[in-house]
Amino acid sequence: MLRWTRVLLAALFATFLFSQGEAKALEPENTLYLDLKDGRVVIELRPDLAPNHVARIKELTRAGFYNGVVFHRVIDGFMAQTGDPTGTGSGGSGKAKLKAEFSSTPHIRGTLSMARTNDPDSADSQFFICFAPSSFLDRQYTVWGRVVEGMDFVDKIKKGSQSRNGQVTDPDKIIKMQVAADAK
Repeated sequence: MLRWTRVLLAALFATFLFSQGEAKALEPENTLYLDLKDGRVVIELRPDLAPNHVARIKELTRAGFYNGVVFHRVIDGFMAQTGDPTGTGSGGSGKAKLKAEFSSTPHIRGTLSMARTNDPDSADSQFFICFAPSSFLDRQYTVWGRVVEGMDFVDKIKKGSQSRNGQVTDPDKIIKMQVAADAK
């Protein structure tokens, strides 16, 4: 009896380990393809955390808003920010500002979160991708997605000058951004 118990426990443990290594299938409607100069980044959207922010990102993506937009602020070891069509950090889509949808989801490597002013309800089109854990942002910025593939391409985005708060001279840009359900 003891032997069978051990065999059963070993089988259950192996099943647990195997299931932990399986990647869950992404829903095309909640997946973004972000094409950069070095390759494609796959982003899982999190409408469960930030439904209004995800809806805005998808709306702007489908309109082609992000295509050709630069990463205007990139701080090595922290984050890469984009989403301003003027490339200055002060522009946006012109749509109504979004009410904050803060959550307990941490800002870790690969997290996508909305940029905003000092007003928590001022997010529009600008967002950033974290290069590293940034817990000081937790519960203060709206997390709306995470990189599930291609973070090595995000790491290659041209970094800005530390003396200029990450502002980039001759910045890299988003080649194309699309919702996977629409991809051709």
